[in-house]
Amino acid sequence: MIKHVVCFKLKDNSPEKCAEAKAVLLGMRGNVPQLRDITVDVDFLHSERSCDVMLTVFVDDAAALEAYQKDPYHCGTVKPYMHAVRSASVAIDAEV
Repeated sequence: MIKHVVCFKLKDNSPEKCAEAKAVLLGMRGNVPQLRDITVDVDFLHSERSCDVMLTVFVDDAAALEAYQKDPYHCGTVKPYMHAVRSASVAIDAEV
């Protein structure tokens, strides 16, 4: 199993914009068949080094991760939105 985590720093980290980003990310549930599980967390501390939103998804294997990265819903809806609202992001992919 692969755990894919992306942390986003948003241009506008207001509660409304964080909630909107969370909703867009969670929209992958049921729309991206490779996902085995998905969670989205919102930071409450907002320190200088904090990220604002953390996406965690689980997929079966490296092939499923590659398919997720190319999925039409992920690429057509989620990525364009997140690229527009983020100022930075970091990711990690780990075998679990």
